[in-house]
Amino acid sequence: MSAPPKTVLAASPEEAEAIREAVRHADLAALGGDRRAARPTDAAALAELLRDPAVSDPIYDLPRPFTVENVRAWIEASLAEQARGEGLLALTWEGDGLAGYSKFTVWPDRSSAELAGAMRADRQNRGSGSGGAWRSFDWMFEHLGVRLICLTAALDNIRSAKMIDAAGFVRMGERDAVRPDGSIRRSLYWETTREAWRARRSS
Repeated sequence: MSAPPKTVLAASPEEAEAIREAVRHADLAALGGDRRAARPTDAAALAELLRDPAVSDPIYDLPRPFTVENVRAWIEASLAEQARGEGLLALTWEGDGLAGYSKFTVWPDRSSAELAGAMRADRQNRGSGSGGAWRSFDWMFEHLGVRLICLTAALDNIRSAKMIDAAGFVRMGERDAVRPDGSIRRSLYWETTREAWRARRSS
């Protein structure tokens, strides 16, 4: 399960409610490509995507085993999160089907958010993942209005670690990530602020 960031920010009630409203009415078109919120009818396609170990193995908070029923329940839980303004599950589609997913977890009262996701195996290592992640960070800061983003990656997930380092996130040690079954995955941990991100993007 996603845990709030190590750095504790306090959002005013007005800021927190603005973030909730932005999540509820998220404009995914701003992320580029054919993206939309996941629907229960997407469960079979998403389950098929996640069954590929190249997609799902590095990610700790997925609804294993990847049955259509488990994935549909995950989608429905994500829709409930969005209704509360606390999260969003987005799918990316291409001409040949589902190409990837992005899971945004938001803590409005802390003006903070986390991003997880993956691309289909044939879309990996082509630069599109890094570009998509950077657009997502822009969107989280500017559209959702959070002031802090935290990220985690498995200790052996070298590809993701390189991408996060290149994006300018600050390593802040490790943390225990709790899987849905209660088991623990030790993870590398990063944060960046909106001010630092804007400065990096303008330099």
